[in-house]
Amino acid sequence: MSATFSMRIHLRGLVLALTVFSAIAATANALYASYCVQRDQLIANTLESNRVYAAKLAESAANFLKGAQQQLRYSAQHVVDSLGSPAALEAEVSRVQEQSDSFNSVGIVGADGVILAASQSFRGFLGARVDSPGSRAAIQSRQALVSPPYVSIAGNLLITLSHPIYSRDGRYRGYIAGSIHLRNESALQELLGRHHYQDGSYLYVVDRDGKLIYHIDPSRLGEDVSHNPVVAAVKQGESGARRLLNTKGVDMLAGYAVVTSSGWGIIAQRPTAVTLEPIQELIWALLGYAAPLAIAFLLAIWWCARMISLPLSQLATNVEHHDVAVAMQRVRSVKAWYFEAERLKHAVIWSFTSLQEKIGKLNLASITDPLTGLRNRRGMQDAVEQMRASAIRYGVIALDIDHFKNVNDTHGHSTGDEVIRHMAQIMRECSRPADVLCRNGGEEFLMLLPGAGLKEAGQVAERLRKRVEAYRMPGIGGITVSAGVACWQDAGAEPAQAFAEADAALYAAKQGGRNRVVLQGQA
Repeated sequence: MSATFSMRIHLRGLVLALTVFSAIAATANALYASYCVQRDQLIANTLESNRVYAAKLAESAANFLKGAQQQLRYSAQHVVDSLGSPAALEAEVSRVQEQSDSFNSVGIVGADGVILAASQSFRGFLGARVDSPGSRAAIQSRQALVSPPYVSIAGNLLITLSHPIYSRDGRYRGYIAGSIHLRNESALQELLGRHHYQDGSYLYVVDRDGKLIYHIDPSRLGEDVSHNPVVAAVKQGESGARRLLNTKGVDMLAGYAVVTSSGWGIIAQRPTAVTLEPIQELIWALLGYAAPLAIAFLLAIWWCARMISLPLSQLATNVEHHDVAVAMQRVRSVKAWYFEAERLKHAVIWSFTSLQEKIGKLNLASITDPLTGLRNRRGMQDAVEQMRASAIRYGVIALDIDHFKNVNDTHGHSTGDEVIRHMAQIMRECSRPADVLCRNGGEEFLMLLPGAGLKEAGQVAERLRKRVEAYRMPGIGGITVSAGVACWQDAGAEPAQAFAEADAALYAAKQGGRNRVVLQGQA
């Protein structure tokens, strides 16, 4: 049994485990909630920052393009009267080239696509016909425009900004164009390149067809990335921010904006992992700061669990004692300092008291005659053993109701039981509290009188006989008893001898005519 109990969890350990689990669960929940809030806040802030950043760059790019187009428009109006003068055209090209750093090269092309003037790097192509996508688009549209990326006749990947040239009478005479290189240093590189970061954040620019015109990886320039959801959004003219997987499968937080004048899309993005790195550091810092308090908290929990379980453990230990009286005494000494333990303590004490009462009742029932309430043979034997152990002399009176069989035969057994009960009551009235009254069986009774000699016992028997003789039973009238008296006063003698002498005296009283008392030695 003890081995079985030892395999079970102790209350202290259970309380401690439950409390620790609750504390860990609460802490983990708080940390997770904090992590989620901080994560969502960081992501939201980064998305908004990237959106604002992209919008500002889009505004800057729009202003740059607007300024560049204004330069070209002014030049187009200025050279309309000088188209027949190569020197004047070359001087104007040089002026536009040197006026700002907006263009890598500048050229004037006639309506038939022939280069009329060009900056220094393109002078070798004077008189040549240009059939590039930018040139075709400029001639066909005959309006100011920004071309898609293409490879020029000089082998450079570039975009061109062009403005048409119209004569005074409104005839189309060609266009003036400025090129911006995409792989070499240019005004666009200067505008966007200074915004590159070392933490994995970067930006890129796509044209209206979803092709890269600026990227930190030059080898990707001209690549079609329109399948990227952010690029698809800017192609639709949308601006905003979102979290996505880029074309390389990297989780990114992107802000995007459209350059309305050209249809370009500017996307600023940052890796999500980089954005969330501060949270991980914060969580570890929180754990580091919380560890000492957590240890102190766990020690406090252990102490509280011990104090809570101690009264219950003491109650459980003390209840197991084999001696009920000792167990009750130990249970009473337990200090139950909280309500439930105190209630349990009182319940245990009440259970012990109830158990003792029940045991007492069972013991009493085992030595008591159920009809009369007098002692039975076993009860009489217990009393004899106690008096013998104490060397107390006692008188023995053996009683028998005269002609009791006739009562049963004439009036029935229920009336006979009433006679026996009345006889027991008369015996109580004629005895002392210390006297032992027994029903020996049927209509036979015994009285043990501690401290009484033969003479005193005979007097008690005579008084009892007269009392019975004078008593009138309802329905049957009077009854009588015969009695035999003996005495046990020698500690060396067997009690059975005194009982045998009392039985012999009773037999002599029956033979002598009944309703009489015979003493030991008179039989």
